[in-house]
Amino acid sequence: MAITADLVARLARTAPKITVVGDAILDVWLSGRCERICREAPAPVVDVDSRSLAPGGAANTAVNLAEMGARVRFVSVLGDDDPGHDLAGELARHGVDTDYVLVEPGRRGVSKQRIVADDQVLVRFDEGDGHDADPDRVIDALRRAIEDADALVVCDYGNGLLSSPVRDEVARLNVPLLVVDGHDFQRWRSVRPGLVTPNADEAVRLLGVTLEEDRASLFERRRTDLLEATGARAAVVTLDREGALLLTPDGPAYRTWADPAPDSQASGAGDTFVAALCLGGAAGLPLTSCMELAQTAAGVVVHKNGTAVCTETELAVALTREAAVDPDELVHVVEAHHEAGRRVVFTNGCFDVLHRGHITYLNEAKRQGDVLIVALNSDESVRRLKGPDRPVNNAQDRAAVLSALSCVDHVTVFEQDTPIELLKRLKPALYVKGGDYTENMLKEAPVVRDYGGEVRVLGYVPDRSTSSLIAKIRETAK
Repeated sequence: MAITADLVARLARTAPKITVVGDAILDVWLSGRCERICREAPAPVVDVDSRSLAPGGAANTAVNLAEMGARVRFVSVLGDDDPGHDLAGELARHGVDTDYVLVEPGRRGVSKQRIVADDQVLVRFDEGDGHDADPDRVIDALRRAIEDADALVVCDYGNGLLSSPVRDEVARLNVPLLVVDGHDFQRWRSVRPGLVTPNADEAVRLLGVTLEEDRASLFERRRTDLLEATGARAAVVTLDREGALLLTPDGPAYRTWADPAPDSQASGAGDTFVAALCLGGAAGLPLTSCMELAQTAAGVVVHKNGTAVCTETELAVALTREAAVDPDELVHVVEAHHEAGRRVVFTNGCFDVLHRGHITYLNEAKRQGDVLIVALNSDESVRRLKGPDRPVNNAQDRAAVLSALSCVDHVTVFEQDTPIELLKRLKPALYVKGGDYTENMLKEAPVVRDYGGEVRVLGYVPDRSTSSLIAKIRETAK
């Protein structure tokens, strides 16, 4: 399914009902300037000029879901104190239904306060109680909040809300999609969630290994062990600046790629990722499409300061990009990649109706290097190659769909029947094609070898072709 701005609008119109249960945290950001050292101790002095509040933890997941178009019910426990009142106000401001939030007198609300000077976090101090909340009250609120829900998202930060009786209740609930995000996934193994979202460090701990190789390769190789350790049907391992990895019992792993940002701007990005992932899943999107949506949403917030939220509008704008780069401009772009020492991978094709075979192939192509360029045959070129009734989608639409994939860095359109002239100009390190080709079939292969590049044929996904898909659609339409 194409991940475009139109899809975001459709999701908002669908407005799936999603219940979020988990530990709420108030994030406090004190920002200012640091120009001197304290006389009493070798400590920096920060002249604070702004104070901002933001929902953190499970509350951040809830507000992100609400801002992206979901109808959100939030189940948590807050203290009857300033952090609790501030957090309740922030949740309501973002449109989260707080009728299921419990207030416990005497409980100190959990807060994480950061002091920032010139975009650098100098110190963080945490306050609040983590003792167990009354499980009967939590279970009662959860039962009411889950009614007619399309999905349940569990955010377990270990602050006392999700005790053993509550976890047992979650296991008994009948909900279309159960997603668990937390620090200790083994606590949820017996619940058998539909999806878990560990980060790389959490996944390493679950596997009980020392990370001595490429993280994505390790998790893909150990997928069965990871799914067994979590009890989940599928797992999405977030890899910070390296994107994320979808692991299921069968089929190849699906990878997304991130737009790197400083760690100081990544606070809460994981919550945004989980929120968008669940939004797509609750609306019935394939998990691969959910992954792309989530990666785009996370990319929005990592370019903001503090604990940030991705809105429906911002997500749509992020997916509205200039789809195809002019070949002349692309030459300069690729030169910059070469100068930076990046390995450029090039592939080409019609990509008329994007299907699973295409996605799997492009994902594998990206893994061969640092930058993936996809060259599209123009509409006239497709007609010459495929016949007068093709393409089904014009070049602009085909480019827009491809450019929305996180594995694709640049898309361009060429007029010839082969990309030989474009290859001569760009000189990518690696030219790849799908497994339905052999190197002897490629007229452009000698050109690549002549300038010192490499030609590589990747794996083939059987029973996946555009022609057969179009034929099936036409047959169904009769």
